[in-house]
Amino acid sequence: MSAQRVPILMYHAVAYAPARAVYTLSVSPEAFAAQMRLLAEREFTPLTTRQLAAAWRAGSGLPVRPVVITFDDGYEGVHRYALPVLATHGFRATLFASTGWVRGAHESGGALDLMLTWDQVRELAAAGLEIGGHSHTHPQLDQLTDERLRFEVRRCKDILTAELGRAPFSFAYPYGYSDRRVRHCVRAAGFGVSLAVGNALAARPQGPYALERVTVRRSTGIEEFGQLVEGRALGRLFLRDRALTKAYAVYRRTKQVVRKASEARV
Repeated sequence: MSAQRVPILMYHAVAYAPARAVYTLSVSPEAFAAQMRLLAEREFTPLTTRQLAAAWRAGSGLPVRPVVITFDDGYEGVHRYALPVLATHGFRATLFASTGWVRGAHESGGALDLMLTWDQVRELAAAGLEIGGHSHTHPQLDQLTDERLRFEVRRCKDILTAELGRAPFSFAYPYGYSDRRVRHCVRAAGFGVSLAVGNALAARPQGPYALERVTVRRSTGIEEFGQLVEGRALGRLFLRDRALTKAYAVYRRTKQVVRKASEARV
């Protein structure tokens, strides 16, 4: 049984001029290429989320320097800019798609920038990327009613299965938010592993439905990126994030109490 801690990198848009709404969580194509070169030079071995989960479930060994590269939401730049770089290095990655944001038949609106088409998602899958779920319309899942929560998770899975011909194995919580009810819903829908954020290295004791990731931003320089993948100084690098997360957690719990009280009166 491996006790190895693994950096799971969380990317969003890869673009020269992303929309304002996603700018801070984007990276430029040049920055992404430099980050992938660093992984190659330091002899990291990228795994998909499914591969990591399978190794931990089986208790089998991981590569000496494993890393998981993930992309949330489904921005078009993953196909245009990230895929060629990944192919150059022979790297695997995982894309978590919000199915209502993918351009095409199931579009529900609300996307923050230019998104992938279903043809592009299929091309990514054919190139070896794992395609996982990220809900249908990207809400804060822990704030939804039970009915709406089931819809968001199951609709996402059903569409991915229909479009790709294979049920998705992995899921990432929009905004990283989940609670016991959300995790149970994701598991009941048939997903085998799901990811949060946490800005810490992933470890098997976190459990398959709460694996943590580290955020890569527009402001992440190459030296800082090197620290992230080595798991160094994460507490200092994400000190502000953790303070904001704790404050917002109180606010969201209050909203949950109000929601449940409202449901009880209906």
